[in-house]
Amino acid sequence: MKTFTLKKSTDLHVITPHKFRIDYKNELNTSQYEAVTSVNGPHLIIAGAGTGKTRTIVYRVAYLVELGVNPAHILLLTFTRKAAQEMLRRAAILLDERCENVKGGTFHAYANSILRKYAAQIKYEANFTILDQRDAEDVINLIRTRLKLDSKQRRFPKKETLYDLYSRSVNMMRPLGELLATDYPHYIEVEEDISKVCSGYVLYKQSHNLMDYDDLLINLLKLLTEHEAIKQQLAERCKYVMVDEYQDTNKLQAEVVRHLSAKYKNLMVVGDDSQAIYAFRGATIRNILDFPETYHDCKVIKLEENYRSTQPILNVANAILKGGME
Repeated sequence: MKTFTLKKSTDLHVITPHKFRIDYKNELNTSQYEAVTSVNGPHLIIAGAGTGKTRTIVYRVAYLVELGVNPAHILLLTFTRKAAQEMLRRAAILLDERCENVKGGTFHAYANSILRKYAAQIKYEANFTILDQRDAEDVINLIRTRLKLDSKQRRFPKKETLYDLYSRSVNMMRPLGELLATDYPHYIEVEEDISKVCSGYVLYKQSHNLMDYDDLLINLLKLLTEHEAIKQQLAERCKYVMVDEYQDTNKLQAEVVRHLSAKYKNLMVVGDDSQAIYAFRGATIRNILDFPETYHDCKVIKLEENYRSTQPILNVANAILKGGME
């Protein structure tokens, strides 16, 4: 098998002959092999359940490292820390310990690591405290009480609903009024007061050096869009970006990924357009459906060989999915 490696240059990678330790072609099926060895440019990998999605990501990490890519310049974003750790552990077993130096983790963990370094640029101190959902709801309730909006004599959202409204608004990048009109029409009459609570919540966090989980992404995007020098530094380190479970990303996360991969455009997203389950958190299937339009030179690769279910089961599942879509 004729193989290649990447030779360093100023901006572009030059392909030169190389001998691989792993026999990728014989250890992967045709589609997996194509996904693993597709190196430069944007790629959308459609991977149904049981098609070896994780195996493909693991082998691609190893492949990039074998090509000579600095592991610190590979970013793997997943939805759980455990998933990232397991993928990198498997890649290290497959190749060697260099794979464990790949930057891997959740969107929020990555954002946290960056914001600790650049906190001053967004008017925070580096030792900011992160609020979990319960604490965030309590802060919102405090603002609600201070504004005297906790009276039982009028219909006004509880702290849980207020937090959900705020969180969905920022993750979906939709104006609060628009979200109220479509998802919470029964609260339109108190839109002005809800807006006051949300504004008070934002100010309280800033004045007390607090961030909630949404702020990690909001402020990372703020760094990327308002501080060009920082964006260039981060994009320089993200020569290869991979995102798992892309169907469950929201608009805010998609924007973060777009900016991080802006310089080299070596972005590979993996997902299944029939398995989106986090719409209630603001995730949108449009991120996958619109990917080829957002990245015009995108290559779409489908993993269709199923290793988990027999064909009769797959036929039934496909028929159900088809019926649901119709």
